[in-house]
Amino acid sequence: MFVKKIGIDLGTVNTLVYVPKKGIAINEPSVVAIGHDKRVLAVGGEAREMLGRTPDTIVAKRPLKEGVIADYKTTESMLRYFINKALGGVRFISPEVMIAVPAGITSTERRAVIDACLQAGAKAAFIIKQPIASAIGAGIPIGSASGHMIIEIGGGTSEIAVISLGGIVANTSVRIGGTKFDSAIQEYVRKKYNLAIGERSAEELKIKIGSALPLSDKLSMEIRGRDMVSGLPRTTEVTSDDITEAIQDELQGIIQAVKSVLHETPPELSADVIDKGMVISGGSGLLSNLDELLSRAIDVPAYVADDPLQNVVKGTGVALENLDSYKRSILSTK
Repeated sequence: MFVKKIGIDLGTVNTLVYVPKKGIAINEPSVVAIGHDKRVLAVGGEAREMLGRTPDTIVAKRPLKEGVIADYKTTESMLRYFINKALGGVRFISPEVMIAVPAGITSTERRAVIDACLQAGAKAAFIIKQPIASAIGAGIPIGSASGHMIIEIGGGTSEIAVISLGGIVANTSVRIGGTKFDSAIQEYVRKKYNLAIGERSAEELKIKIGSALPLSDKLSMEIRGRDMVSGLPRTTEVTSDDITEAIQDELQGIIQAVKSVLHETPPELSADVIDKGMVISGGSGLLSNLDELLSRAIDVPAYVADDPLQNVVKGTGVALENLDSYKRSILSTK
């Protein structure tokens, strides 16, 4: 019988959907706009445009916080929208869905993801841990008897794991990611320049001029916001050094998490990690010079994966197409 399968990277900032043989069908912000009558008005990119710009009658929000479901009903509506959009047209067959979750997720949070998936129209829901999915998507041979370290830095969480023989040997999950970087930038600009800026402006600063280390050729960018004293609109110039300084605490949190995982790693696998280096994945892994900062701090080479933003969703797709091969890596099913 023909069975439809899809892989989902349900992220705090972006949700990606992978359809076997088609590739990535959806890459949209994890944002939902809801009217005062609780009706869903917009999902994804259209809803993101509304963030911080809605009247009292509309709420635009992210239903996931720090990698887990914060608003169950809204997450279910968002999943239903993405599943329907990915598969298109009239469906007679409910799809099997593989969904990636943070490795540090609790059993209650895991149950919520599975239930939301089934309620959104899935026939069966499989769960895979993000570091495993990311490693598969990055082309790391996770089934080999050798240690591989993956550092998956997403929007809500950073997942650091050492993988061998298809399983996680040592790992930690810290609630530091792209959204924490954005909040730190907002706070820094408010304190230093007396300017209140929105999360979209902070994200733009991070993407365009952000760096994990000070740059020899400083970059700068004009940003608009509200003056904290006069309450009037104002424009100011922010430099790349400002962004580096703003996110230092968050970066140090990630470095400490990497060190704690290496402390738990058996010596033989530590030797493998030194040989092969650490692989950085996830959308926030695209931050300029992050690989160099980690290499210096840990004294182990670090490399950014080829397609960091899409590795997790690609990994869910590969695992779904080869369920028997990856059954040891799949967390739970229903």
